[in-house]
Amino acid sequence: MNPLQFSFIFLHLTLLLHFSSAAPALTISVTPKTLSKSGDPVHIQWSGVESPSRLDWLGIYSPSTSPNDHFIGYIFLSSLAGWESGSGTVSIPLVNLRSDYQFRIFRWTESEMMNATSFDQDHNPLPGTEHMLVASEEIGFQPGMGPEHVHLALTGRLHEMRVMFVTPDGKNNTVRYGLTEQNLDQVVGTEVSRYEREDMCHPPANDFVGWRDPGYIHDGVMTNLINGKKYYYQVGSDSGGWSDIFSFVTPKTHSKKTVVFLFGDMGTAAPYITFDRTQEESSSTVKWLLRDIEALGDKPTFISHIGDISYARGYSWLWDQFFHQIQPIASRVPYHVCIGNHEYDWPSQPWKPDWASKLYGSDGGGECGVPYSHRFKMPGNSSQVTGTSAPATRNLFYSLDFGVVHFVYMSTETNFLPGSDQYEFLKNDLESVDRQKTPFVVVQGHRPMYSTCNRPKEIPLRKKMIEHIEPLLVKNKVSLVLWGHVHRYERFCPLNNYTCGSLEKNGEDNWEAYPVHIVIGMGGQDWQGQWLQREDHPSDPVFPQPEQSLFRAGEYGYTKLVATKKKLKLFYIGNHDGKLHDMVEIMAPGVAPSAFMEMEAMDCWYYVKNLSLMVLVGFVAYFLGFTSHCRRNVTENSGWTRLKAEDV
Repeated sequence: MNPLQFSFIFLHLTLLLHFSSAAPALTISVTPKTLSKSGDPVHIQWSGVESPSRLDWLGIYSPSTSPNDHFIGYIFLSSLAGWESGSGTVSIPLVNLRSDYQFRIFRWTESEMMNATSFDQDHNPLPGTEHMLVASEEIGFQPGMGPEHVHLALTGRLHEMRVMFVTPDGKNNTVRYGLTEQNLDQVVGTEVSRYEREDMCHPPANDFVGWRDPGYIHDGVMTNLINGKKYYYQVGSDSGGWSDIFSFVTPKTHSKKTVVFLFGDMGTAAPYITFDRTQEESSSTVKWLLRDIEALGDKPTFISHIGDISYARGYSWLWDQFFHQIQPIASRVPYHVCIGNHEYDWPSQPWKPDWASKLYGSDGGGECGVPYSHRFKMPGNSSQVTGTSAPATRNLFYSLDFGVVHFVYMSTETNFLPGSDQYEFLKNDLESVDRQKTPFVVVQGHRPMYSTCNRPKEIPLRKKMIEHIEPLLVKNKVSLVLWGHVHRYERFCPLNNYTCGSLEKNGEDNWEAYPVHIVIGMGGQDWQGQWLQREDHPSDPVFPQPEQSLFRAGEYGYTKLVATKKKLKLFYIGNHDGKLHDMVEIMAPGVAPSAFMEMEAMDCWYYVKNLSLMVLVGFVAYFLGFTSHCRRNVTENSGWTRLKAEDV
């Protein structure tokens, strides 16, 4: 071997040794490259992350051209199995945002975390984007997949059903429907609207971090429907694609029974961390609601979501996440809403009296009701000018009849004082209810008139509502009042100015009761305020239950209302088991309770000694116009049994 050959072999071996010991190349791959529909998972695989750190993170971007700090969400690699090896995989279900996606891996250091200047809603530092390690290729959704965000609503008129949905281009789309899947022989067109970034009132809703194109919102009304029938429908176009075929059941004209599902403050779940907290419990709420709706079969019903709808708070892609989550239920039963603070409140809102200066703030994330007003259309024509270039806020107050119940919705975020449009509406509406047709009246709003949750800044609002709204409720014999905002369940005795009601006898057989107030803000939002402390222990975790509060719980869930001409029942269903946690019965005005009606032993505020006393308590409770129930029968025994008043 000559010296030249030896040198060549030595160099070759040196290079082989160098490259065999070098760190593997950092790679990231994504499959599939094209998704067929919202909710389909994308599989992300990476390898070659050198010296993995617990702060390495995967950023999710849409559109793919977004700057590094404009992610829609992120996942810490250390939350995934095997991250210490520098390799890993994760599957993420994606919602169609009408633009492509990209994924990027970043390194974030301890010192950068300690010196962070940007924080999320919970004051956690947002991950830094200074050191990007690798970026994936772009992926997207196939065209022609049809509209999304399909949801129904009652119009307030017989023989009609509204359907709304979103498309990426706003081109001509129709609704075709009929009595069988094979013959969708009726067709209606849609009106189209959209909103722009400039319509929003404050950041993050009107800056480039929070804004994403919302698409075009279509609104169609199916007409000439036969009452009490099951209809099939489909939305879309030949060019843009058609949705799946959905179905719904129309209300009956003279129904003798009403079933409705009600809750507040649900929000949406997301498969990643984002700028604001998302609501993981909301997916359980939707799961159990779907179970109960399917169990009804071909019986009409609707859903009532009383404020704090998506909790997008200016991060617009969370509206897409929300509508994708509710479509399985909202495409088959009407989905009704009223406005909450997280849809509306912003610093310069037009109605902000001195007594509410600390109440109405920036909870809406700068949306000032714009997405809420465009994405839903409730009965009536209530609206409130914003005082800015933003369009007027809609869906503030309205009412509708459904079976034997008259439902009324109010806004606690806009003027409800005497002289306002809303006050006049409430007064006229409640005074004109036909109690022969709808013997029960249910009023709903977001912020509660009554709650034992300790939120001092809410006290001025409650005082104003008790002063001005409660007299309307009592005078017009409202049966039930439902509130959200407090993320718990709490049922009160029939109330008038903090006083548990006793019945007044008006005529021989006409029994009147104060309204029963119940807080049902346990739909999914996971932040829960504490109960009111004892006055002599303001700093201690001592939370006595006031006598007006008959049952309260921290279990997430929803309520189910079932009413006939004579009796209304409200059931509280918990998310962790899908079972009954509380129940209240309310008799219709003019229905005299029987002295010997059976009463189940439930979680109540009183004691029972034996079965005969239970019957007596049931008799007294019916005189109050309601009967309280709980989850389980109490085993009969000869001793005193304390029945729970709180479910924690």
